[in-house]
Amino acid sequence: MIQGVSNIWMPVEDTDRAVDFYQNKLGLPVIKRDGAWAELEADGLRIGLNGREPQGARIGGGPVLTFRPTEQSLEDAVSDFQSRGIEFPAGVSDHDWGRVATFKDSEGNDLQLYEPPKS
Repeated sequence: MIQGVSNIWMPVEDTDRAVDFYQNKLGLPVIKRDGAWAELEADGLRIGLNGREPQGARIGGGPVLTFRPTEQSLEDAVSDFQSRGIEFPAGVSDHDWGRVATFKDSEGNDLQLYEPPKS
């Protein structure tokens, strides 16, 4: 049986650059660092940045990590991240299941901000 998500890991080409992005641009705390491996914490989810297999980065596919913005609207979160140099090429898109704004991390992995539909 599955109880929950333990962690998600993402291939990165440059662990230092990826840690800088996740820690300083997204504001996530680093909870472990071991050479080319780093773990960050996001609301109980551990995110592993795996520089041990850099050939896995940028080859297409891979995980898409979706974040919930903290106590602010999706537009405010996008604006805040844009002020930190993060680009949202497609802006905010609306769907029946919610709204998303897609961006990339420093390694080319797909990330999203998500806002559920209003009840």
